[in-house]
Amino acid sequence: MFPVRQPWLCKALGCYDCCIRCLGAVPYPSLVSTLLCFTGMALFCGCGHEALANTEVLVETYFARNIQDYVILASFIKYFQFVIYGLASFFFLYCILLLAEGFYTTSAVKQTFGEFRSTRCGRCLSLTFIIVTYVLAVIWLAVFAFTAIPVFFFFNMAQTCHNINILAETTPSINQHGWICMDARQYGLLPWNAMPGKACGMTLASICKTKEFFVTYDLYIAAFAGAGIALLALFLYVVATTYNYAVLRFLGRKGLRC
Repeated sequence: MFPVRQPWLCKALGCYDCCIRCLGAVPYPSLVSTLLCFTGMALFCGCGHEALANTEVLVETYFARNIQDYVILASFIKYFQFVIYGLASFFFLYCILLLAEGFYTTSAVKQTFGEFRSTRCGRCLSLTFIIVTYVLAVIWLAVFAFTAIPVFFFFNMAQTCHNINILAETTPSINQHGWICMDARQYGLLPWNAMPGKACGMTLASICKTKEFFVTYDLYIAAFAGAGIALLALFLYVVATTYNYAVLRFLGRKGLRC
């Protein structure tokens, strides 16, 4: 079809064929999962860290007068912030390992009779990644549900402030809606003997208008979304690694050297 006297064209075709083979060996599901996992963990760790710090300031300023009332909450926040550092490092390394495992299994499947060949140890390693990733996905599902608690608290607080503002426009007396309160003790943020432990009426409405409230609310929403993205990435990892492992097992039963 092409003139043989043009060697540069043959070289170009050889480079094109090499690029096609390389692109065919790229584990696109694992690559997408890695990007999703990095994005989700960045949102969860970064926004969650700042949201916890702002929560401590809000509780200290408006919901607790004595330092002994929120010392447990402050200790929990400090502890969980260190946990966030560990989670970020662990998931970064683990996602890199899963991506490398995806490249290995995809190359072994695409290049069945080529240079890349799977071994029994490699298949055992792939099975180990499947089990560990599935366990992490189940654990992270609980973390995802736990992250919804502060979002629920701040959402209720914002709705309560909205109701107070509506009542303030329709009723002339402030005392008529002073009974509307937001109690932090009901959500486990403070012990039941904490004073005041709650904010009511226009005091609560003024808290919702502060910059700290809006920033903290948005940060918790971003952390909640990041946890959901990371959970989706883990499930995609489970599907991708299970498929690659199943294909390797199938080729092994067919007697093909892979």
